[in-house]
Amino acid sequence: MRARVLAATTVLAVLASGAPAPAHAAPPVTAAPAAAVPCPRLPAPKVTRPPRPTPPPSVPEEQAVGGDALATAGLVAPPGSPAPPAVTATTWLVADLDTGAVLGACGPHEYGIPASTQKLLLTATLLNRLDPKQVATATRADLDIERGSSAVGLLVGGRYPVETLWLGLLLQSGNDAANMLARLGAGSARAGVAEMNAEAHRLGARQTHAATPSGLDGPGQFTSAYDLALIARACFADARFRRYALTERTQIPAQPALKKGGFQIQNENQLIYRYPGALGGKTGFTERARHSFVGAAQRGGRRLVVTLLGAESRPARGWQQGAQLLDWGFSLPRDASVGRLVDPGELDAERVAPSGSPAAARPTPPPQWRGPAGTALRRMADGDWQVIVPAAGLLALTVGGFVAVLAARRGRSRRTGRRRA
Repeated sequence: MRARVLAATTVLAVLASGAPAPAHAAPPVTAAPAAAVPCPRLPAPKVTRPPRPTPPPSVPEEQAVGGDALATAGLVAPPGSPAPPAVTATTWLVADLDTGAVLGACGPHEYGIPASTQKLLLTATLLNRLDPKQVATATRADLDIERGSSAVGLLVGGRYPVETLWLGLLLQSGNDAANMLARLGAGSARAGVAEMNAEAHRLGARQTHAATPSGLDGPGQFTSAYDLALIARACFADARFRRYALTERTQIPAQPALKKGGFQIQNENQLIYRYPGALGGKTGFTERARHSFVGAAQRGGRRLVVTLLGAESRPARGWQQGAQLLDWGFSLPRDASVGRLVDPGELDAERVAPSGSPAAARPTPPPQWRGPAGTALRRMADGDWQVIVPAAGLLALTVGGFVAVLAARRGRSRRTGRRRA
C-alpha cells in the first residue's frame, strides 16, 4: 500500500513541477494591409513582346528585407519628400552607396527580369578571382550565344587578357566575354552560374536567380530592383570595377595567328558621358525583360545608385530615367531613408529576433550539446508535455517498482528474523 501511495505522490510532484498545459489562445488580430501608393508612371508605347515567365510566389520574409516599408508593390518615399519623377520602369530603387540607406523605391521587391544588368552579378562573383593580366584562349563554347545578341567579337582560338574581357563585358555588354569569364573563373559557364547564385545569396539578394552568366533570358531567371542595388553596391566597392565602369573606350587586340586585326569598342552607358559626377553602371535589354539599368553618381560628397527594371525607351531611355531618379535622390536630405541595403552575409547571421534589435545583427551561436538526458530535461523545463507525460509515467513505474522491491525485501527480512529468535 505504501508503495502505491509513494508512486502516486511522485507522479503528482513531477507533473506539478512542469509547465502548465498550454491554453487555447485566441487567434491574433491582424490589421488589413494598407493599400499600395501608386507609382508615378509615364505612358509607354505599346510593344509586341514574348510572354513574360511566371515569377516564383512572393515570400513575406524576402519582401521585407531591408525594412518593412519596402514590402510594397507601390511607391515608398520619405514623408514630406517631393514626388519622384514619372518613369516607364515597372520597378526602381534609389540608395546611398556608402551608408546603404534606401531613399525611395517603387515595388523594390517585385520580381523582374535582369537582362544584361546580370553581368554585374558575374562581376561581383568573379572579379577578384581572376588575374587581370592572365591571357586566355577563347573556345567555341564561349561563343555559343544567342544569334543577334550583344558580343565583343571574340574569335575561337583568339588570345585575350582577362582585363580586356572585363572591359568587353562592361563596355560592350559582350555575352561571349561573359561565357569566357565564367569558364575561366569557375571551370565552365554552368559552374559560373552556380557561383553567381551562391554570391547572390551571400549578398542578401534572395529574389535573384541566374540561369545564364550574361543575362540572356533563361528559365527561372529573375531579380528585383532591391537585389540589383545590393549587387551594384558590391561592385562599386571594388576599385577595379569603378575604373572599368568609367572607361570610355578600349582596344580589342589583334590576333596575328588568326590573321585578324584589332578594333576599338566604346562604353554603351550614356550616363558616363552626359551626367555630371557619373560613376558608371550597366545597361540591359531583351525582348522579355525590356530595358533595365543600373547607374551611380556622386554629388556633394554623396554617392547614390539607381536601379530600374522593365522600362521602355520612349519617351525616355533607361539611362535618362535613371538620371531623373538620381536627381530626385540628390534633392533629398542626407538623413532621408525608407529602409536600408543589408550587408553581405547579414541575413545568414541574423538571429530570430525583432527587426532592428541588437540580437538581429549577431550570429546565432551553435546549440550546446547536452546529451539525451539533458535535452529531455530542457524540454521538460520548457513545458513540453510530449516529454513530461511519458517521463512521469516512466518515473512512476520505476519508483513504484523500486518501492515494491524494498517492501518485499523488508518482509523477507522480518520473516527471517522471527525464525532466528
